[in-house]
Amino acid sequence: MTKMIYAVIAAFNEEKNISEVLVGVKKHLPKDHIIVVDDGSSDNTSDVALEEGVYVLRNIINLGKGSALKTGCDFALKHDADIIVVLDADNQHDPDDIPRFLEKIKEFDVVFGYRSFNKNMPFVFRIGNMIIKYATKVLYGIDLKDSQCGYRAYTTNAYKKVRWTVPDYSLESEVIANVGKYKLKYVEIPIETIYNDKYKGTTMFDGIKIVVNLIIWRLKKW
Repeated sequence: MTKMIYAVIAAFNEEKNISEVLVGVKKHLPKDHIIVVDDGSSDNTSDVALEEGVYVLRNIINLGKGSALKTGCDFALKHDADIIVVLDADNQHDPDDIPRFLEKIKEFDVVFGYRSFNKNMPFVFRIGNMIIKYATKVLYGIDLKDSQCGYRAYTTNAYKKVRWTVPDYSLESEVIANVGKYKLKYVEIPIETIYNDKYKGTTMFDGIKIVVNLIIWRLKKW
């Protein structure tokens, strides 16, 4: 039986990038299996995405990446998705990696992408990832090369278990915590990542909040 595969993309003020991302994703999935959640953009992100013929859900105000992705994944679930691939809207994730995620998800519950930690990755990102990686390993016994990469794939059964509660960038870590809690089968695959804007994404404050959340989740859930 053919699997129902959906891609979910959270977008905030990405009118310059979203069309190229969607054109890439449509090479691998039909347009009615692609969901963009416009998280309160003040530009034309929604209009550009609609021109590509995909589903567009819109938050009136910016609620955060975690909330936007959860909205999109829940929507996919209601449309009988078997597999959900999530990727970023800023053109830092290559849609041509989608088939590699789909090949691995045949054997695993969750597939994590991981980036190369080279000089192209902003220094603050490298340091933050190292600290969060260590906390994740100590607290949950999960040793990932890149705990904060947003390019991932889930079976819907796995998504129901890892479904996060946080509205912000901490979602990446809450997913890992839940993977450990439910002992889900996971694998990492390398991806190509281009850093178009070194100041975009998680901040030092976000990193501290993620580590604190990892500790709180460990105390509450286990």
